[in-house]
Amino acid sequence: MPRSRSDKPARPVAPWVRTRLRTAPWAAAALALLVLVTAYLAAALPRAVDRYETEGLRHDIATAAPRNSVLELTSPIPVSERGPGLAPAVLQAQRDEVRGLFPAPIRTDPEQTVHGVRTVKRVPGSDPWLPRPDGLPPEFVLSSPSGLTDHATLRQGRLPAGTAAAPEAAVTPKTAESLHLKPGSVVHVPHKLGAEPVAVTITGIVEPRAPESPYWAVEPLLRTPALAPLVDDEVKYYWQAALLLSPTSAPAALSTTNDVEVFFRFVPEAGHLTGRDTDRLDAALDSATGGPDLVRMRKAVKGNATLTTQLDAIVDSYRSMREAINPVVAVAVFGIGAVAAVVLAMTGGLFVARRDSELSLLRSRGASLTGIGLRLLGETSAVAVPAAALALGLAAATVRPPGGGSGGIPLGPSVLATALVTLIAILVLPVRAVVLHRRPRLHGGRDDLLTARPSRRRTVLELTLLVLAVGAVASLRLRGTGDSGDHLVSAAPVLVGLIAAMVLVRVYPLPLRWLARPARRLRGAVAPLALARAGRASSSGTLPLLALVLALTTAAFGGSVLAGVADARDRAALLATGADARIGGSVEWTPLPAGLTGSVRGLKGVRDVAPVQIEYGVALPSYQGTSAQPMSAPIVGVEPDSYTRLANRTGFGPFPAGLLASTGRGGEDAVADTERVLPAIASPAVAERLGGEPMDIIAAAGAFRVKVVAVRSTTPALDDADFLLVNGAGLTHRADTQLLVTGPVDGAALRAAVKAESEPGKADSLAVKLRTEERATYVDSPLQSGAERIYLGAIGAGAAFAVVAVLLSLLQSAPERNTLLARLRTMGLTRRQARRLLGLEALPQAVLAALGGILVGWATVPLLAPGIDLFRLALATAPGFAPLDSAPLRADPWSLVLPALAVVVLTGLAAAGQAWWAGRRSSIKELRAGDAR
Repeated sequence: MPRSRSDKPARPVAPWVRTRLRTAPWAAAALALLVLVTAYLAAALPRAVDRYETEGLRHDIATAAPRNSVLELTSPIPVSERGPGLAPAVLQAQRDEVRGLFPAPIRTDPEQTVHGVRTVKRVPGSDPWLPRPDGLPPEFVLSSPSGLTDHATLRQGRLPAGTAAAPEAAVTPKTAESLHLKPGSVVHVPHKLGAEPVAVTITGIVEPRAPESPYWAVEPLLRTPALAPLVDDEVKYYWQAALLLSPTSAPAALSTTNDVEVFFRFVPEAGHLTGRDTDRLDAALDSATGGPDLVRMRKAVKGNATLTTQLDAIVDSYRSMREAINPVVAVAVFGIGAVAAVVLAMTGGLFVARRDSELSLLRSRGASLTGIGLRLLGETSAVAVPAAALALGLAAATVRPPGGGSGGIPLGPSVLATALVTLIAILVLPVRAVVLHRRPRLHGGRDDLLTARPSRRRTVLELTLLVLAVGAVASLRLRGTGDSGDHLVSAAPVLVGLIAAMVLVRVYPLPLRWLARPARRLRGAVAPLALARAGRASSSGTLPLLALVLALTTAAFGGSVLAGVADARDRAALLATGADARIGGSVEWTPLPAGLTGSVRGLKGVRDVAPVQIEYGVALPSYQGTSAQPMSAPIVGVEPDSYTRLANRTGFGPFPAGLLASTGRGGEDAVADTERVLPAIASPAVAERLGGEPMDIIAAAGAFRVKVVAVRSTTPALDDADFLLVNGAGLTHRADTQLLVTGPVDGAALRAAVKAESEPGKADSLAVKLRTEERATYVDSPLQSGAERIYLGAIGAGAAFAVVAVLLSLLQSAPERNTLLARLRTMGLTRRQARRLLGLEALPQAVLAALGGILVGWATVPLLAPGIDLFRLALATAPGFAPLDSAPLRADPWSLVLPALAVVVLTGLAAAGQAWWAGRRSSIKELRAGDAR
């Protein structure tokens, strides 16, 4: 009776994946750990970039001057308006309606929203008792800001009430002091129709609670009066101030002038914005300032309203900084990504090498390439996919959005990055195994660097990479990193490193052959054997060399970027201060106290001081006569010896002190001697204007003649482009105005010394500027600090992957080395000789990688420097608003040498550790016949 299909006994087949994972649990755990770390870095990177970009946008909006970030809607009041439309309840309703009309993503702070009525044109005060510095009456702005009780504290009198017929107002303490006002004062301003003046009664004095808040800072005149100049035949000054009308008194402003408006002031919120909202924010601002939303606002306020703001300029500045920084960051991302990909490929190569005999046996017994590949794919997927999923979850949990999670970070880029790492991890082993075993191979055939011959496909690949590298470098040098979408430009350092690594692989046999000949003449067999072993390294050893060269190139480039940024900040701060510290008047031509120089010289940390006298705006004659265009420049009177030492230390226009030798004539006794000639050092433009002959100079410092004896482009005393430097002893009116201090002086002690030497009540007239404090102002954006952290992380990750590459390289050949040591020990090899053998065998490739990394890093930086400007990464301002105009990339010696030395030392230590471990283990397994060859 035939048996049914169900009666057939099941075939005992062990599950492949489970069996393999149980057989090699430590290898699976190591792969999982490597995938976990690599996938975490890949997933965290886009989230970190998104986070600091969001922080940068919020920071720029939050720290901008209130008058620049505020959204102000103004509507002129028609002449026909008599007051009902200006009632507080009406304006309050209009404000609430307008606030709800702002398009997303614009949000405003209700606590800082202000509305009211104000005169656009200031009205004069006609009372004779009001202060008139040059005989001109003061002018007032009549303004009725809402919420005065919430933003000010009553100090004297009472809060204003009043009506349109009997208006009342309050003033701030500074306004009251400057304009001689007090509770009960009545200020009269002209009526627009020429009738009786409008009398405004001052009922109280209010103190601003937060003077720097938008309520007061948008219109500083509301809290602080100003002494304004009136330029005519002669300059005359008059007071400008503000009277804070009560909301019920606001219609009284209509009687003073026809130029009156309603204003609604909104302060934008930034806590909900993200770095991805810039385009939406621009579109919303365009609509609110001149689009459909403005039309709706006009309907709400029933007038021809206009919305003004500088928020769009703030967003544009943020975008320009981001677009300047992101391509530079992309260079680091491509570098560390390439190193990580090579290390993952090395991991797959290690697994294939360890299982080469197993896979060869399976092929000899009829296993198909497809079957082997699918089983290896399942095996690596079972390890890599859970590790990658865990890494994605860790990245999402650890890299959170700023501000407590407001404005989420999209998960898509992190998922794509994690998927890419996972694909590389799970495909390397099966693809490499299928490629190696697609044809039968002779057992025991040599596959080393000395005998391997590059295939045509490899040659085509190398030539393709060479063309791409040349194109990327040429594009970077010509166009720079401005095109953030051109990833080929960002990959230029990686491509250069790839080409260099391939060149090193091709030339690697040459130095081994050169060294092998003299090594044969040495006593002992260790050195010749080590070189022979190094030459017989597997041709798959090109991956460790490639990983090390890429890691060293990335470290050198990243270190050079950070060094260039630090150097640009140091130089900009030094150029702005001229020395480690600078003491000078807050206004021009403020003489220093007589004993200040001696007091500062005696402070702890002060090594030198250089007093200078600076006079700005001195008219310069031209050797061409009166036909030349007018030109002025500062004149700097210096003490040659101390100033020369300062110029030599800073590197800003150094010169020998003898160039400004004293003429022996100066001071008050030389007032009548206008023909004396002072040697001068000038900037290029000033030297070109004065020519080579003595020219007459008329300045507050005296009348004399100067002759240019040297030209310098910079000088420590000034960060301006033009200057004229003379010996201060030759000036008629000698009075030092600036003191340049050298040395690590304490800022508090320096300010205390300045205050002690200043006259009572004039301590604020002298300002102290420290180079360290000035340098700190160049790093005020999270975009800068975030990009620097990315570079530091890239350098650290590159170093870690380089360590992994070294260890993987040694692990791949560990069984063969252990067998060799076991056999050689039977022939009398000592443990010391074993350590020397393994060290000398591993060092050639490490030394070659170190030298290659140094050379590639040294060549890459100057090769790519013309296309990379670190200005926006180094300085928190746009070009033209900082002492420096550019921040070029420069090679950093420490970034070139230290990582390379670390690679060599690490390789030597790993080889010595391997020899030590092999010496402690039993050699029975390695000496069994038929084992690993």
